[in-house]
Amino acid sequence: MSDGLPTAAASASGPSSPAAASAASAPPPPSRLMAVIDVGTSSIRMAIAETRPDGSVKMLESLSQGVRLGRDTFTKGEISKGTIEDCVRVLRSYRHKLDEYQIQRHDQIRVVATSAVREATNQLAFADRIYIATGWNVEVLDESEVQRITYSSVRPWMQAQKALTDEGLIIAEVGGGSTDLLVVDSGNIAYSHSYRLGSLRLRQQLNTLRAPQTKYREIMEGEILRQLETMPDHLPQGHQMQMVALGGDMRFLARELHDDDLDSDSLASITVSELSEFVDSFIKLTEDAVIRRYKLSFAEAETAGPAMLVYLELARLLNVEQIYVTDANLRDGILREIAAGGRWTDEFRAQVIRSALELGRKYNFDEDHARQVAELSRQLFDLLRAEHGLDPRFQILLYLAALLHEIGGFVSNNSLHKHSMYLIMNSELFGLSAHDETLVALVARYHRRASPKPLHPVFNVLDRDNRVAVAKMAALLRIAIALDASRSGRVTEINVSRHRNALVIVAPHLDDLSVEQLAIKQARTMFEEVFGMSVMVRTAARSDHRTESAQL
Repeated sequence: MSDGLPTAAASASGPSSPAAASAASAPPPPSRLMAVIDVGTSSIRMAIAETRPDGSVKMLESLSQGVRLGRDTFTKGEISKGTIEDCVRVLRSYRHKLDEYQIQRHDQIRVVATSAVREATNQLAFADRIYIATGWNVEVLDESEVQRITYSSVRPWMQAQKALTDEGLIIAEVGGGSTDLLVVDSGNIAYSHSYRLGSLRLRQQLNTLRAPQTKYREIMEGEILRQLETMPDHLPQGHQMQMVALGGDMRFLARELHDDDLDSDSLASITVSELSEFVDSFIKLTEDAVIRRYKLSFAEAETAGPAMLVYLELARLLNVEQIYVTDANLRDGILREIAAGGRWTDEFRAQVIRSALELGRKYNFDEDHARQVAELSRQLFDLLRAEHGLDPRFQILLYLAALLHEIGGFVSNNSLHKHSMYLIMNSELFGLSAHDETLVALVARYHRRASPKPLHPVFNVLDRDNRVAVAKMAALLRIAIALDASRSGRVTEINVSRHRNALVIVAPHLDDLSVEQLAIKQARTMFEEVFGMSVMVRTAARSDHRTESAQL
C-alpha cells in the first residue's frame, strides 16, 4: 500500500502550509567550522569539518584516542574514576586542537556518547565531570537516534552508488556495545533495531566465562545466532537483499584483502567466502599475534575478530554473496545533519511518518480516520501558531500522536487512550529520541477523558515547558478528532477566526456540520482550559452571515 507521502513536507506540513513555505524560502545556513566528538566504547574520536551552504561537508581533520569505557561498563556496570579521568585528558587535548582552528563556541561543538555511557549507572556523574573539566555538554544518544544518524550518513552515499539498489538493502554497523541494523525497502526504512551484540561486549562475555580459546568461536556464534534469530522475519519479501557494512573492522578487512583505502566517495566489495576464510584464520590468533601481524592497537585487536564474525553470520542469514563496505560513520551523519540545518529534514519527517503508519497497521488502526485527524491536527497547529507558540518540531510530534492515538484499541476499548500510550512507549519509531517518543505517547494518551494531572505517571516527571507542550498538543488533537467525528473525512479544509474570547473554526464547502458541532461541544473543555478560549465550528455560509450582522 502506498503511504501517500511523496515528500515529508506534503505529509507533515502540506504543500501550502506556513511551515512548508517557510522551509522553502529559508536561506541555506552559511559555511562554518564544526567539530563532532564521538565518545565510543573503546575510543574517543573527533571530526573537524567545514559545513557548506549547499549541504556538503569538507572534512579537515580526524583524531582518535583509545579509552576503556566499554570494558568498564560491560563488566562492572559503571565507569571507573580512572577511565573518567582518561576521558577528561583526551577531551582536554581535543579542546586545545579546536583552539588552533578557533572552534570555541558551544554551537560549533557537539559531543555525543553511545552505549558505553548510556548503559553506565554513573552516566550523570560522567557527564558532570566532563562538563566541569571542559565546559562541554555530553549528549547521550539513545538507540533510535544512532539509527537515524547512521541513515543520514549513508543516504547521500547510497544515492551516488550505482552498484546498489534500494529495493532490498540492509545497513549494518557492529560497534563495541551493539549492532545496529537498518532495513531499506524501496527507498524507505522498513525496519530498524539495535541489538545488544557488540564486539567488545562479546569479548567481555568470553572473559567472564573464562572459556578456553578453542571454544571462543563456538560460544560467540551461539550468542550471535541467538540475538539475530528473529531478524529475517523483518526483511522485505520478494527482494534479493544486499548488505552494506559500516565500521572500522570491515574497513580494516577491505584494506587487508584488496588494499582498498576507502574515502567518502568509494565503495569496497568483499565476498562472503573471502570474509569466511579470513575469519577462520584471524579468530585463532591471540591479541598479541594480531598486533604484531596487522599493526593494530590493542583495542582494535581485541574486538576485530568478534566484529567480523557478527558480519559473517549476518551475511549468511541474509544469504548474500558479497558485502559492500563504506567509510560512512556516526560523525559523518551528525555533520550532514548540521549542514542540512538540523535533523528535522523533509527526508527524516517522511521516514518517521512511514514508521508510525507501519506501527498503526501492526495494531489494525483505522488508517483513513488516523490520516484525516493527523492532517486536521497539522492544519490547526499551523493556523494557531500565535496561540500555542510551540517550536515547529512539535508539529511532527502532534502529527505522529494523531496517527497513533487509537492503536490502544488493539488491546481493549476500555482505557484505549492508556493502552495507546503504552504501545507507543514500548515500540520503535524510527529516528525519534526516547524523549520525543514519550511526548508523542502522552499526547495520544490525553486525546480523550481526563486532562493531564500532576500525579499522572510519566507526565509528572516532565519539566514545565514539556508539560505545557503536551497539554497544548493534546488540546489541538481533541479538536481535530471532533472535526472527523463522522469518520467520513468530509472536513478536509479549515480556516479560523477569532471573536473576542472565542475561536471560530470554519469548514468551507459544507452545509451541515451538526455532527461535528456536537462533537466539538464535548471535546472543547481541555482546549478552553489550556488556551482560555471557547471554540465552535461553523459552515462558511453561516460564518459570513454572522460577520455581516456584526458589521451592520
